Amino acid sequence: MAEGTPSRTATTDGATAADATTAPADHYLRRRELRRGSAGWLLLTGLGVAYVVSGDYSGWNIGLSEGGFGGLAIATVLMGLMYGCLVFALAELSAILPTAGGGYGFARRALGTWGGFLTGTAILIEYVLAPAAIVIFIGDYVESLNLFGLESGWPVYLVCFVIFIGIHLWGVGEALRFSLIVTAVAVAALLIFAVGAFTEFSGDGLNDIPVDGEAFGANSWLPFGVLGIWAAFPFGMWFFLGVEGVPLAAEEAKDPVRSMPRALAISMGVLVLLAALTFFAATGARGSAAVQEAGNPLVVALQGDGDPTALSRFVNYAGLAGLVASFFSLIYAGSRQLFALSRAGYLPRHLSLTSRRKAPYLGLLIPGAIGFALAAWSGNGGRMLNIAVFGATISYALMALSHMVLRRREPELPRPYRTPGGMLTSSVAFLLALSALVATFLVDKDAAFIALVVYAVALAYFAFYSRHRLVAGAPEEEFAALAAAEAELERE
Repeated sequence: MAEGTPSRTATTDGATAADATTAPADHYLRRRELRRGSAGWLLLTGLGVAYVVSGDYSGWNIGLSEGGFGGLAIATVLMGLMYGCLVFALAELSAILPTAGGGYGFARRALGTWGGFLTGTAILIEYVLAPAAIVIFIGDYVESLNLFGLESGWPVYLVCFVIFIGIHLWGVGEALRFSLIVTAVAVAALLIFAVGAFTEFSGDGLNDIPVDGEAFGANSWLPFGVLGIWAAFPFGMWFFLGVEGVPLAAEEAKDPVRSMPRALAISMGVLVLLAALTFFAATGARGSAAVQEAGNPLVVALQGDGDPTALSRFVNYAGLAGLVASFFSLIYAGSRQLFALSRAGYLPRHLSLTSRRKAPYLGLLIPGAIGFALAAWSGNGGRMLNIAVFGATISYALMALSHMVLRRREPELPRPYRTPGGMLTSSVAFLLALSALVATFLVDKDAAFIALVVYAVALAYFAFYSRHRLVAGAPEEEFAALAAAEAELERE
């Protein structure tokens, strides 16, 4: 459907622009309703931490192999700054447009249909690939812990997807409460780990990675030189990757205009604290060299090559809880982004249909099936996470750009919450996001090119098909159409 015509909308799944005038818009949208008022600021905060908490247990430490302690430390500070600035910008945008579209909706208003689709697709790549990667890590944990004698493989992956998608189908309130409980266990375990690890802290272990004498600017703190800082960007992101997904819950939140900025700010504060504690405790307890390639760096930091202790066993089990929390919440985020894009016609519209319990069942089942298939086929969780990071950095740059464009082009737009620092804040996020995007090529060129191919296929679908069949009655499209109408009146 042509944009800017909110009086016309698709009414049946598969309807085209030509036959979209046979029934009112509310008939179409009634079949695509989420359960409103299900999440207050506490559940939203738990969701923001849940997206990320598994990254504290593993993954970040590989950055030590790219930049050493100093390189990863600087990269983490810079990426934390990027996420902090982005979160403040998203808090303003989510208060302006509290819909399930999240970043797609913000970019749709600021950058048009192409910008909206580019942003939404990048977010979708992140939230479909990340659960597929994490379920592989869950399988590895289950095998290493010898739970029920199971081995990592497709049966474990299938059980995870079936159980946790089933909880989401039960209802959003129940799902977010479950996520909050599991996340609380994982966070508590991180705090207990830090207390235990700091009792063995030694500053000498921080810079024990051998120096690469041929690297520019290499020293004991930067063993791989200045370029190592840049290469460590994607791993510094692991302490925060996913927190930007909180606005996707806006349509199901209580008083989203107030609760969304509050939840984003608190989530980010908690994640900064956990990142600092985990990073220093793990590297200081056993040394950077010992944990740089460990699959479970916190356990290695506690026991090294020795026998398991009661604390290391506890942290090992808690690591599984952290993975479950992130897996569970990322499934939620992916389903809501897919729901919003399909409701507006950017993707097949039937994917946005909701059940009697107001859950987007196809938006949960289809990405889940894709994620399971990818996990069972590849078994390469690291590669899929790198693809997810590539999509994430594109979306960050576009969301930050959207904030800047709306600030400049629509300064009078009502803003219940205003980003501290204004455009300067989102400009910092924009530049750092572009730097992180380039850094993904330094870490895994194949993953970056795979993501580009997926992106190209999606853009071809939009260019030749779906952009001619958009649903003007979708909230994000109506918001953009209103802006276009106001601009037309001003010109007259």
